[in-house]
Amino acid sequence: MYISQQIAANAVNQVLSGRNLTLALPAALAIFPNATPQQRGAAQDLSYGTLRFYGEIDAYLVQLLEKPLTDDRINALLLVAIYQLLHDKADAFTVVNQAVQAVSQLKRPAPKSWAKGLVNAILRNFLRQKDQLAAKLSTSEVATFSYPQWWINKLKIQYPSHWQGILQIGNQHPPMTLRVNTQKISMLDYLQLLARQDIEAKHISAQALILTNPVPVEKIPGFTDGIVSVQDFGAQLAAYLLAAEPGMNVLDACCAPGGKTGHILELADVALTALDSDEVRLQRVQSNLDRLKLQANLLAGDASTTDWWNNAKTAQQSYDRILADVPCTASGIVRRHVDIKWLRREADVTSFTRQQAKILANLWQMLAKGGKLLYVTCSVFNEENQGQVDKFLQNNADAMQLPFELPANYSSTEVTQIHGQLVPTNAHDGFFYALLQKN
Repeated sequence: MYISQQIAANAVNQVLSGRNLTLALPAALAIFPNATPQQRGAAQDLSYGTLRFYGEIDAYLVQLLEKPLTDDRINALLLVAIYQLLHDKADAFTVVNQAVQAVSQLKRPAPKSWAKGLVNAILRNFLRQKDQLAAKLSTSEVATFSYPQWWINKLKIQYPSHWQGILQIGNQHPPMTLRVNTQKISMLDYLQLLARQDIEAKHISAQALILTNPVPVEKIPGFTDGIVSVQDFGAQLAAYLLAAEPGMNVLDACCAPGGKTGHILELADVALTALDSDEVRLQRVQSNLDRLKLQANLLAGDASTTDWWNNAKTAQQSYDRILADVPCTASGIVRRHVDIKWLRREADVTSFTRQQAKILANLWQMLAKGGKLLYVTCSVFNEENQGQVDKFLQNNADAMQLPFELPANYSSTEVTQIHGQLVPTNAHDGFFYALLQKN
């Protein structure tokens, strides 16, 4: 298991240095090509768990250290071990011994004998003093909720009745939600297919169900055949709210990885253009469409400019529907991307709002009169959501925000929303939706 600790510590250290976990974890795993599948799986769990509760774990470690460690690798290894001692079911004696063994494998410049003694002493002190340490941290919101203080403060102001619940949901394991293509198979038939393979699921809407226990994607019945996709319940709202009708000209801006793209095409036979600034991510969209046996016109371009619009074969055509799933802080999906809490800075909120405003203003000119644009983020911060929309409405007299209404096939008992803001729950992530119509 100490190999799993080493891999996880390497990944955590990279994230704390500013690297995205989706890049850091594969890089850490590559250092140990002979690691077993079990060790690799454990390393992933330890990486996610440590970052999920980093605020709490780091607060404990700071109390245990007389001064900050100069070797970030040892610091990260201690964070992983303390996570195990706090939240894992592993035997405490085993965790400590494995951490000592892991640090002994570090290459220079770490002095092995000194490092081994330090790790052993700190972890044993933690076990002896855990209750006293916890008492000292009881007034720390960062330690209690494992979020940066600026994030906590923002939610307190914007969600006075929900802020604690939002923070707590963000520290839970996310549900695995499927979207069934009911054009190819009925929900009843698919549920029976799952039952035959002993996979339990909860049916929550016409197309959505949540697996009781997540399974690897490749083991989901019908996934490779395109009859089912993995997509959060909240994200599935986008295609319904957009309400594209057969024959319409539709633009899916910022489309990667293509979940909403596929859903739009499943619901209506439209002429769909899927736009994204990253050509590599567009390949994933194409792969997703191939699996679903659907077609769209994929274009590489920046949604905040008109360059791609002017250069496209269908130059300067207007769209009946536009899905603007804009870049954001992703503050509503932190349980899926645990590194976001520690990579984001408060100044990033302002940076994203500027980018969103450019995209929204640019796409608006491409919308046909009477057409509808669905503005979407996976954020819970008001500046990126209704605050952004309010500013846009003030500057565009031809824009009108339509009332937010859940589709008939969506149970209100499964969705918690405040004027278009989906507050994260056990059933769905945090999304914001604003449907705008051009008068």
